[in-house]
Amino acid sequence: MSLFHEDRLLIDGELVRTDRTFETVDPSTGKVLGTASDAEAAHAEAAVAAARRAFDTTDWMRDGDLRLRCLRQLYEALLRHREELRELTIAEVGAPRSLTHGSQLDEPIEIVKWYADLLEGYDFREELPIQESRGRRHRRWVEKEAAGVVAAILPYNFPNQLALAKLAPALAAGCTVVLKGAPDTPWTTLALGRIIAEETDIPAGVVNVLTSSGTGTGELLTTHPGIDMITFTGSTPVGRAVMAAASATLKRVFLELGGKSAMLVLDDADFTQAAMMAAFTVCTHAGQGCGITSRLLVPRERHDEAVQLVTAMLGRVAYGDPADPATHMGPLISERQRAKVHGLVERAVADGARLVTGGRPVDREGYFYAPTLLADVDPRSEIAQEEIFGPVLVVIPYDDEDGAVRIANDSMYGLSGAVLSADDERAIAVARRIRSGSFSINGGLFFGPDSPFGGFKQSGIGREMGVAGLEEFLELKTFGVAEK
Repeated sequence: MSLFHEDRLLIDGELVRTDRTFETVDPSTGKVLGTASDAEAAHAEAAVAAARRAFDTTDWMRDGDLRLRCLRQLYEALLRHREELRELTIAEVGAPRSLTHGSQLDEPIEIVKWYADLLEGYDFREELPIQESRGRRHRRWVEKEAAGVVAAILPYNFPNQLALAKLAPALAAGCTVVLKGAPDTPWTTLALGRIIAEETDIPAGVVNVLTSSGTGTGELLTTHPGIDMITFTGSTPVGRAVMAAASATLKRVFLELGGKSAMLVLDDADFTQAAMMAAFTVCTHAGQGCGITSRLLVPRERHDEAVQLVTAMLGRVAYGDPADPATHMGPLISERQRAKVHGLVERAVADGARLVTGGRPVDREGYFYAPTLLADVDPRSEIAQEEIFGPVLVVIPYDDEDGAVRIANDSMYGLSGAVLSADDERAIAVARRIRSGSFSINGGLFFGPDSPFGGFKQSGIGREMGVAGLEEFLELKTFGVAEK
């Protein structure tokens, strides 16, 4: 078809088409786009063996100049294919065109440049003071080495962002990678493999790209003795399983997991602005983002006012064809995900929450779900505690500032959050009391290639992006030389 795509795996520098395939679907129509190669155990074994050979027997991990050149080439190649990748991301991910000009495509491409720039000046060696012991002087230093062979396992929601946020720092560090795409968005990931194979000097085996219809390939990677490190983004339950599987071989594990982030509206905030931010944020990519604020905490005496304002703002959210530049919200990724979201909403209403607007699948082709608001929500209820991954906002009243902080922290998650107040310093003070990895103050943007992103509690382990994101892929080796 005319849509730029790739259906082959990348293994040891070769684009490989498998005998078995699976379908990829346009979530805005429910229609099949085409098929992708379905990796089996033998393909995963071959990919790991290639990555292992490239790490153990080539100069990739030691040749910083080669790594820098390859990252620059990858960046330029992604820029050349940006418009083709944009159309692919809209079609397969269901991402609105407007979002591809930000976090779905354009911003992720810049991650590659950021790590290339970092690599030019990053010091992989740290000198330690001379140590005197037993009458001798000892010269000491620390070198930072690549962690080894990395398995990078992706979810479907922001595949470009997450692939490049894992791949770029891993390559900059000198690691080799087996990248596994999500079964819902295989073409988006496989396109990256084709670009690497055909338009960069990245040596064979350094990057391998797999897609599969089931979980077996990913499970194999988490237990494989040839893998040194796992970087995984996805749900907390699956993250627990990844960590357990990796423990048998003591692999290093980076986990960026679920969230149930709170937006705290303090009593002196502009409630109209807060309602607009809450409504449009929860509908970003149809709520399919781990850092999206899906709990709105408001003063009890202004609960009904907040509900009214948010309801009006949700009515202004333009949803529909993701290819239309005016669309703010596209579809959910699949009928399975839509049914999950609807089940959570129905149980919430049965549990006593008040459905104010939405709460239903949209009657049109594709997997659309109406922007939904639930009021009078018990902060301990399932809908207030579980990650939804849909355009569903719950409003929770609080009695005072301490109560708001207590409710915000009453979650197993701690990924992000937001606070609004007329007083920046008051808002910052509240934000410091919330146990989460990132926080927005009065609409402030915390996300970017240079900013570490990750969670507290069961939202994950480690940080992605920024210098911290590079150092996730580095081991420390300490040297000591006795002076003669």
